[in-house]
Amino acid sequence: MSGEPTQGWIDPAVAEELPKLRLWQQRVEARDGPSPDELKERLRLLSDRFHGAKAIAMRREPVPHAYRVLFRHIGIDPDDDRTPVEAAALERLRHGGFRSAGVLADALLLAVIETGVPVWALDDERVHGDLGVRPAGPTESLGSADLAHELVPGRLVVADDAGPIAQLFGAIAPSHAPTSETTAMRLFSVQAPGVPGIHVEEALWTCTEALDTP
Repeated sequence: MSGEPTQGWIDPAVAEELPKLRLWQQRVEARDGPSPDELKERLRLLSDRFHGAKAIAMRREPVPHAYRVLFRHIGIDPDDDRTPVEAAALERLRHGGFRSAGVLADALLLAVIETGVPVWALDDERVHGDLGVRPAGPTESLGSADLAHELVPGRLVVADDAGPIAQLFGAIAPSHAPTSETTAMRLFSVQAPGVPGIHVEEALWTCTEALDTP
């Protein structure tokens, strides 16, 4: 069973600089595990449609381009650290197809390839309150316990009420990543300025639908 997508919060200073930046979150009851044949077939068909010429031209399309612009605005060079959809496209070209890596990974991959909008997943039980975007403070770490590591102050992060749990467009805290024992996930997606909300809704729907595949 899945909840409805809701908006997270944006730090006022970040909202002033990027007034159209949005973070969306959605709770979904789901487990990770091997992908069913139906989901693997969807990836195979998508691989057949996603040829080299499409991957090369993709960065000029409106949604992927909007994420490239956002990357540059927040200090990330998209030619060095590729946007999520471009990174997925590059992996398809390297391997000759999209490789199945389990139901969660496959669901996230389908969402970003079909819509251009990235989606990430957290263990919902480890999330405290709503998610939002803010700069990391001095001496803050990503996640908790022995798996945490220090963050560069000022780096934009996705945080809950307890602290940072993911770098914006970067690593998720290992302490908050879904595991084999996870029964409910908190999906989240970052809406870049210029990306219509319907694309984000479609990305989250695509992911939840794939996770519900029997």
